[in-house]
Amino acid sequence: MKDTIIFAIETSCDETSMAFVKNGNEVLGMTVLSQMDTHANFGGVVPEIASRMHTENITMVFEDILTQSDLKMTDVDAIAVTYAPGLLGSLLVGVEFAKVLSLVYNKPLIAVNHTMGHIFANQINNELKYPLLSLIVSGGHTDLVLMKGSYDIEILGSTIDDAAGEVYDKVARVLGLPYPGGPNIDKLAKEGANTYSLPTPMKDNTYQFSFSGLKSAVINLVHNEEQRGNKIRKNDLACSFQEAVIDELKRKVELALKNTGVKEMILAGGVSANVKLRETLKDLCEEYQVNFHVPSFKYCTDNAAMIGAAAYSLYQKKIFSGFDLTAESSMDIKKYMEQMKN
Repeated sequence: MKDTIIFAIETSCDETSMAFVKNGNEVLGMTVLSQMDTHANFGGVVPEIASRMHTENITMVFEDILTQSDLKMTDVDAIAVTYAPGLLGSLLVGVEFAKVLSLVYNKPLIAVNHTMGHIFANQINNELKYPLLSLIVSGGHTDLVLMKGSYDIEILGSTIDDAAGEVYDKVARVLGLPYPGGPNIDKLAKEGANTYSLPTPMKDNTYQFSFSGLKSAVINLVHNEEQRGNKIRKNDLACSFQEAVIDELKRKVELALKNTGVKEMILAGGVSANVKLRETLKDLCEEYQVNFHVPSFKYCTDNAAMIGAAAYSLYQKKIFSGFDLTAESSMDIKKYMEQMKN
């Protein structure tokens, strides 16, 4: 069977990335140019600056990936690009560049959902076996889904308000930690103890998530302590906050493992780089004799390799896009799966 090589582009937020991916699981080359240092000056990603920097960087990243790789664009079978969800201006830069490559090299164009990319990051150097349970945790999403096939997905539950990664960033800002907040809270939490009393996010037996109440509790606690002139023990509060988030994620995953009986589980999204979360879910899966998979750290955050991995099944199904493809800033998994069925 002939190998399939996909050239992938990812520009949904503040990373400009391109990659060559073979057969959906082998990365032949990847370049990631991050804007993190620039946005750290503002305490978070500034959409206008992000799109401008993508415009400035995209040809440079393209030249770099071709220079470092033994491959040429004539070697690829398709061009894949993230079209949703994400920052609209950033997405448009990648989409328009992908269209040009598709036209110039006469290669089919594949539109990839960014969230699906995070899921298929687990396919890199690994074989996904279905059915499987997937927990997607990022700055924009907290979803628990049952995958019966590569694009056969049943959504069990999602966040009804803030995503876990978003709350990490907001709590980090309140604690005066630099951007990005998630890794800094994870690091600080290792030095602390769970000494602050914080509310349980949702006391129910559904698969839904809610983290806004926990976020508000931390913000109010910090404000009240400052008003009283008390010093916040940042490492302890980071630990207490992280324990509350991870306990809730673990509780919902455990409920799903009990009810579905699946023997395969993957963790996906930017927050999958959180060491405490990885260890907690690994231990839980061992308890239930479930095979647990998580991407390598370099594939947890936004990157083009995961987009190429997600595009492979679409290529096999011949699900291609025309030059009328446009970017969409908002596209949750439920809406995406409904579009796929149509």
